[in-house]
Amino acid sequence: MSIQSFHPPVRTLMGPGPSDVNPRILEAMSRPTIGHLDPVFVGMMEEMKELLRYAFQTSNQLTMPVSAPGSTGMETCFVNLVEPGDKVVVCQNGVFGGRMKENVERSGGTAVMVQDNWGRAVDVNKVEEALKANPDARILAFVHAETSTGAISDARVLAEVARKHDCLTIVDTVTSLAGSPLMVDDWQLDAVYSGTQKCLSCVPGLSPVTFSQKALDVVTSRKTTVQSWFMDLNLVLGYWGGGGKRAYHHTAPINTLYALHEALVILQEEGIENSWTRHKKNHDALKAGIEAMGLKFVVPEGERLPQLNAVSIPSGVDEAVVRSALLSEYNLEIGAGLGAMAGKIWRIGLMGYASNQTNVLFCLGALDAVLSGMKAPISSGVAVDAARAVYAG
Repeated sequence: MSIQSFHPPVRTLMGPGPSDVNPRILEAMSRPTIGHLDPVFVGMMEEMKELLRYAFQTSNQLTMPVSAPGSTGMETCFVNLVEPGDKVVVCQNGVFGGRMKENVERSGGTAVMVQDNWGRAVDVNKVEEALKANPDARILAFVHAETSTGAISDARVLAEVARKHDCLTIVDTVTSLAGSPLMVDDWQLDAVYSGTQKCLSCVPGLSPVTFSQKALDVVTSRKTTVQSWFMDLNLVLGYWGGGGKRAYHHTAPINTLYALHEALVILQEEGIENSWTRHKKNHDALKAGIEAMGLKFVVPEGERLPQLNAVSIPSGVDEAVVRSALLSEYNLEIGAGLGAMAGKIWRIGLMGYASNQTNVLFCLGALDAVLSGMKAPISSGVAVDAARAVYAG
C-alpha cells in the first residue's frame, strides 16, 4: 500500500459547525496522554466540571462532558428522564426538534408535537395550550438555538410555562452555549445539553450536560432500567461523580478532554458576557454587509441567532455552486440548508474563535466576488464597507 499521512487543507470554517479551533486548544490535545484514573487527570476533571458550571451559569453538581458528540448529550437526557409510557411535549421549529421526537419514541415515550414554522422561535402560547391539553405530560423538550434555521427561542419563558404545569425541561443548547445568553440556574432549566464544536471553538466529540437536582432525583428513582448502558447516569456518576475516588466506567477520551479544558479556560479568560457581546457585534457587522448586498435573512430580527446566520439565496443562483466555489477558491466553508430549508438558505456561522472581524470581512468579500462573477442580482462592492462601518462604531 502507498497511503501516506493525512494532511488536511487549512480552511476557514464559517458553516454550522465545526467552527475554527483555537490553536491553544490544538496544542492542548498534543500533550502527553495519561491514564483516565490517574489522580492528576481526576484533578483536571474536577476543574472541568467547575469551568462547565461557569459556561452554563449553574451550580448544578451534575455538570460534566459526555464522552461523545452533542447528539449523545441529547440522548443522555432523554434515555435517563423518559420511561416507557411517559408523555413528552416536544417543540419543533427545525431539524433538531424532530430528533428530540425520535429520542422520546425510542425511549418508549409518547411525543406530543408543537409545530412552528422553520425560521421562527417556538410559540409560547402554543406550548401553553399543548400542556393544558395534556396534563399528564411529564417533560417539555425544546431547542434553545435551532442550528438548522438560525432561530433562538425564549428558554426562560418556556421553562416558566413548564414549571406551571409541573413538567421538567430538556433543552438543546448545542449552538447557544458561550454564544448567546444562557442562564441555567436563573431560568431553572432541568436537563441541558450542548456540544464542544460550536461557540466553545473546541474539537468535536464531547457533549457538556448539566442536570438540576430535580432532574437527578427523577433519574435515581426510575422504575425501569435506563435502556443505554453507556449513557446510564446511575453508572456514569461512578466515574464523573464528586470526590477523588473514581469507579471505572469507560476509558474517557483523554486528549479531547484536555482540549475542552483549554477551551473553557479561554472562555473564563474572555468572560462569558464578553463572549456573548463579541458574537453579537460580529453578527451586526455581517448583517450590515449581507443586507448591503441586497440579500435577506430568513429569521425575523428579534428571533435571530447571532452565531448562525440563515441567508436567503438570491434568485437564479445555484447555492451549491456558490459553496463549492468558496471552498475551492477561498478555502472558506459555509453551510447548506437542512430539511425544509435545503436549497433555500446558506448557513453562515460566526462561532467561537471564528467569530472575529477578519472572518466577517473575508466572508463578505469572497461571497461578493463569487456572486458577482456569476452575475447574481446583488449590489456589488458595498458589503465590506458596510461591515467596516459597524466596526468603526
